[in-house]
Formats: sequence, C-alpha cells, structure tokens
Amino acid sequence: MHLASVRIDSDERPAVVLPDRGVALVEDLLPAFSGDLLAVLTSDSVPALEEAATAASDAVFRAVEDVTFGAPYRHPRMIWGIGLNYVEHASDLSEDVPEEPASFMKGDHTVIGPGEEIPIPSQSRRTTAEGELGVVIGSYCRNVEPDDALSYVGGVVPVLDQTAEDILEPNPRFLTRSKNFPGFFSFGPRIVPLAEAVAAAGSLADVEVSTVINGRVHRSNTVSHMRFDPAFLVSFHSKVMPLYPGDIISPGTPGAVQIHPGDIVECRIPGVGVLANPVVAGP
Repeated sequence: MHLASVRIDSDERPAVVLPDRGVALVEDLLPAFSGDLLAVLTSDSVPALEEAATAASDAVFRAVEDVTFGAPYRHPRMIWGIGLNYVEHASDLSEDVPEEPASFMKGDHTVIGPGEEIPIPSQSRRTTAEGELGVVIGSYCRNVEPDDALSYVGGVVPVLDQTAEDILEPNPRFLTRSKNFPGFFSFGPRIVPLAEAVAAAGSLADVEVSTVINGRVHRSNTVSHMRFDPAFLVSFHSKVMPLYPGDIISPGTPGAVQIHPGDIVECRIPGVGVLANPVVAGP
C-alpha cells in the first residue's frame, strides 16, 4: 500500500494507492479519521488503513490516471539533508566525502509537490536540483543501532533537493541559506514501503536513483555507492535527537544538475516512482 495526497478542487486529501486497484481517499476508508497524511503517520493509523483498504469495495477506488498527486504532506516536523554522501558527487564539487554525515536542516516552507514550480531565487545565478531517495520515518526512533534502524522507516519517496550553489561556494557555513529558499524541497508522488522498493531492485544497495533534466539522465547511481547508507543515517541522527513519524531524511544525490527557467527536472527511482517539477524564475 502506497501513501499519498491527491488534489481535489483546491484541497489536498490523504489517500492510499493499491497498485492493482487504484486510489482511495482516507476519508472513505476511515470515516472517523480527520487530518492530513502526516496525521495518518503520527497517529499510527497505517495498519488500520491498510486493513480497511483491503476490505473496501471497488466503488471507493478511482483510477490513478484520474487523480493529481500533491506533496504527501506540507509540514513535516523535520527534514534532514545529507551533503556529499556519494563519492562521485563530492568529486563534482572538488570536495572530500566527510568522515561523518554532513547534515543540514530544511524548513517546511521549502516543500512543494509533483508538478509544482521550482522558482530560482533572484539571489542565485547557479541553482541546482538533486534527485534523492527520501527516507520517511514511520515510528518514534531514538538511540537505535544501524542493525535495527530500518525497522523504524515508514517508506521511501522520490525527492528533488535544490541548492543555490553559488551562495554555498564561498563558505560552507552558508549551507542552510543556500538550501532553504521556497520550493527547494519537492517530494512525492507516493510514499512506498521500503520492502517494496527493495523487492523491485533486489536489495536496498541496488536501488538506483537518477537526476534527470529535460528527459535526459544527468547522473544515476545506486544506494551501494553512498558513503553512509540509510540504516546508518537513521541510527546516527536518532542519536542526535528523537526522530518522529513523518520526519524525512534526504540522504544525498548521485549528481546535481544546474537548472534554468523552462527546464523540467525529475527524480527517477525504479520501484518507487518518478517526481517531476518545472523550473521558473523566482522573485
């Protein structure tokens, strides 16, 4: 079962996607439930939702092609980004891979969903987009070890993480500013169970992430080439602070591509999904 939000009129409503049946709104499956998809995660409603979806009649489902997906939720409590986590990407920037994760945080004002515009800020002359495998925390997680860390993951999702590289270049301490313009974190269209992504690839190490620009693959790489894998990153950050359901770890990109107004940039992850956003000139 995939988790998503779909746009209906001017609203976004939490939904589930069963690949063999289509899309059903949470309100049709659990009439007593209220809230967005983040509330589904934080209230531990996923098991009940899956049971209800399995038992529901076909009448509550609609075809995937008949809905428009939004961001799964708009206000994650925490977004952790990881810089320079692929050796090849670090070499693109003439940087060494850090001995420990190079973490940064992003605010929820950066969040957009599939098909929404990525605005290039007027302060930047070189903004890049980065396809990444977003890791969504599914249950409270504190001081866990890598061997147990993935059991706290609620799913994975395509991410496009943007950077004003020309702002970052003069000083690495400008990382937060370079990463936090509006529209600089797109995710969606669906949160897919980790086990499903692993089954599609054969192993988590073989999950392939691609940054795509105007239909052309700019850079692809697999999780096996991360310096710090998702299990380590969940464990590491759980020892810094508690991780809560709906928190997102964006574990780095195989390659960033410079974007310009008129471009279409994508993150493609087989077995997880395709996320695409148009690029425009921003204020």
